[in-house]
Amino acid sequence: MRLKGKTAIITGAANGIGLAAAERFASEGAAVAMADYNADLGKTRAQELKDKGFNVEFFQVNVADRQSIDEMVEAVKEAFGKINILVNNAGITRDGMLSKLSAEDFQAVLDVNLSGVFHCTQAVLPAMLEQGGGKIINTSSVSGVYGNIGQTNYAAAKAGVVGMTKTWAKELGRKGINVNAVAPGFIETGMTAKVPEKVIGQMKGMVPLGRLGSPEDIANAYLFLASNESDYVNGTVLHVDGGIMM
Repeated sequence: MRLKGKTAIITGAANGIGLAAAERFASEGAAVAMADYNADLGKTRAQELKDKGFNVEFFQVNVADRQSIDEMVEAVKEAFGKINILVNNAGITRDGMLSKLSAEDFQAVLDVNLSGVFHCTQAVLPAMLEQGGGKIINTSSVSGVYGNIGQTNYAAAKAGVVGMTKTWAKELGRKGINVNAVAPGFIETGMTAKVPEKVIGQMKGMVPLGRLGSPEDIANAYLFLASNESDYVNGTVLHVDGGIMM
């Protein structure tokens, strides 16, 4: 039980990578706060994990709204008494070429994927400081490191996440808080389910391992960074991309 006695907040936990992480963390003994904007789906998924015997609760949150985040964090503290781990997993896409990308779509992605990470982290920080430690895991992307056609907003937000991760690692390391990021490559989620099969084939051809990643691949990386095994890992960006960007 690598997370026994720990409480984790995972944003975007109603589906995809977040859901896989919630189940993985719970299976390792963590009490998991499954935070998501989609209340109906989130409650359903949380109940499914409860039926498996896991200690999870659903908390509705809009990570683009600070008041919503503050209310969620307070509810988690009331329910579980502490917050040891934060996984800033929630994210959206609004893809478009630069010439056609609307200001609204640009800002919407930054509000969730960048500002949301800032606000969630700042909201849990007092609890972690009071406890004398914690683990913060931010979700970046290979797009944020190398760029990607049609993803000006997404790449900008994910690059910003890398910068915040390294800054916070320097600020908070001496306070017992490790801050790291995971940079997924092409992962089989609801986002890629909408991609044409021909394009999926091209994506697989770019990956030395010859396949897309699974949500569980990313959840396992989160687990390592959340566990005591990563106590001397700080400020890193762990690429989980099948070697696509070597």
